[in-house]
This record gives sequence, C-alpha cells and structure tokens, in this order.
Amino acid sequence: MYHRFNENKYPSTNIKMEIFIQQIDIINNLNFNFYNPKLFIEEYKKPKAEKKILITIDDGFKSFYNEAWPYLKKNKIPFILFVSTEPVGKKGYMTWDEIREIDNSEIGFIGHHSHTHEYLIDMNESDFINDIETASKIFNKELGYIPPIFSYPFGEYSLFMKNYISKNFDIAFGQHSGIIDINKDKFELPRFPINEKYGELKRFKSLINYNPLEYRSLKPEQKKLNKNNNPPKLIVEFFEEQENINNINCYSNDGGNWKKSNLEFKKNFLIININEPFLPRRGRINCSLNDNGKWRWFGTQFTVN
Repeated sequence: MYHRFNENKYPSTNIKMEIFIQQIDIINNLNFNFYNPKLFIEEYKKPKAEKKILITIDDGFKSFYNEAWPYLKKNKIPFILFVSTEPVGKKGYMTWDEIREIDNSEIGFIGHHSHTHEYLIDMNESDFINDIETASKIFNKELGYIPPIFSYPFGEYSLFMKNYISKNFDIAFGQHSGIIDINKDKFELPRFPINEKYGELKRFKSLINYNPLEYRSLKPEQKKLNKNNNPPKLIVEFFEEQENINNINCYSNDGGNWKKSNLEFKKNFLIININEPFLPRRGRINCSLNDNGKWRWFGTQFTVN
C-alpha cells in the first residue's frame, strides 16, 4: 500500500520514486508477477499455484499522478487507486479527468475509499452509511459505475462497518500487515503499508518473500475497542495441518510500546494475552512463524476510542 510519491515533507505516507523503482525491480528480479485487480476479485477463493504482487495506492494524491502513474503506465504494471470523492480536484489531489484517464487504461482500477476520508469509525451508523452512499452516487455520476473494491480509511473498521461493506462491495482492504490467502476474510484483507520509514529495501525484500500464516478463524471479530473490551484477548484457530505453531512469535503495542506477547497454546488454538490496554488510536498485533525455513506472517489492527 502506497500513498504519496516524492512528497518528502510527508515521510509517514511518502515514498521516493527512486526507492519505489528499486522496489519494483526487486519484485521483477524475484520473478513475481503483478496481480491484475479484476482477476484478483474473480479468482479470490481459488487455490493459488503462485504468489503474485498486488499494488494499491490510497487517496488519489496528485503526486501519484505526476510521479508514479507515468512509470506504471510505461511498464504496464497494474494497480488499484482508492479514491475518496470529497477531496477530488482540491489542492494536492487528482481531478476527475485524471481519475478517468486511469480508469480508462488497461492497468488502472479505481477503488472506493469513502467520501470524506474522515475517521468513519467515530461516526454514528447513519452518518457512516450516508458517507459511503454519497461517494457511491458521485462515482456513478463521474465514472458511470460504483467501484466494487473498498478500502477502509486509516484501515479502521468496526463490526457494523465491515458487515455493511460486505453487503455492498465484493472485497475490502484494511491497513494491517499480512499476506493474503484464500482463507482470509475478504472484507478485512491485509496489506503491507510502504513509506519512507517502512520501505527500506532490505525490509521490502523480506516482506516480498513472506508467506501467509493461514488460520481458520480470528476472534474477536469486533475491531473497535472501548474501556469495556480493551485489552482484547486474541484467539487464533489454526488449521490442524499447520506445523511448527510453537515456533510462532507475536508482538503487540499495548501500553504504547512494542513488546513480545504472552502466548498460550491449546492444540491448534493460539491465545494471545494482551497485558495492558491499547492506547488511542490504534492497537496492533503482528505474528511471525519460522515454518521449516519458510517465514509466515499475519497481523491485525484494533481501533481504540
């Protein structure tokens, strides 16, 4: 997941084009193919014989259009551009003509990213629905259709939000890290956020080589926390075929600092006991497993009100 390109005053959401190009070179040198987003939706629940890379860009910043779009177009690299409709045409953002140019190309696919790009999880239910429906009407007017792919702003969603999105879209992405496999909930798909801090080439190469850590279920489903359910107890049910589960390590940022999590194993269940409440605004848990030399990874994110 990317946001800005060559906007150096925003390091938390920016990537330098020279680094982005080197990252693409790493993908090509490892002989990974890029996933066409349309095929990604159609094939989602089909077993995969190979790993593919899906490029996503959030927010529709002008710097994407000026810097990255010419490179992606020249090299025919497919991607999803998630657009929030309210900022379109404002300073620093793409225009509808530019969005239509990408939409009319063979490699650019437009995704739904709400209307306001506010903290939707803080809205009441009717305001949240109104925000999504407002954007959908604008997409219909400007593009002639409503994008079937959704991306939660800031990667934040409650159970109500996810249930609503699941009834109105084909697929949805968060911002928690991980590798997609056919067992992941298709309305809370993971992505590795890439920026100046987390886009360093050695780390990027590691991410590209990770494998999915597959599981049957992940609880709690409610990712919105308050004083009554913070800290949560995360329970992961793995498939019985998964080996080397005892090699797993998990880290969480409860209490405001990253630390190794306290793990409890019961057959193919993993209980992650969080010692302290997560601090506002986001709580994260990341787990990795050395599976006979093959590194597996999954992450999850909670939103703290």
